[in-house]
Amino acid sequence: METETQARLSARITGRVQGVGFRNFTRRRARRLGVTGWVRNEQDGSVRLEAEGSRDALESLAEAVRQGPRAARVDGVSVEWDDATGDFEAFQVRR
Repeated sequence: METETQARLSARITGRVQGVGFRNFTRRRARRLGVTGWVRNEQDGSVRLEAEGSRDALESLAEAVRQGPRAARVDGVSVEWDDATGDFEAFQVRR
């Protein structure tokens, strides 16, 4: 049986994305998709996301963060793709 190739998604989300439940929204969605990695608030008001999993799951996660939770206003999402490194065991919120 062939195993699906794992990928890494690095994203920076800008807009009204802090103080609106964005990190918990992202964690719930990532866990539902079976993705590992982390999400955290940045000093500049953006949110940083590092995640690994199947390309399909990561694309679903990227689409979810483009929308964000109800209280958020996402102005932009910059995304970079790379090969998975296997660095993560679960998905968590970093502080």
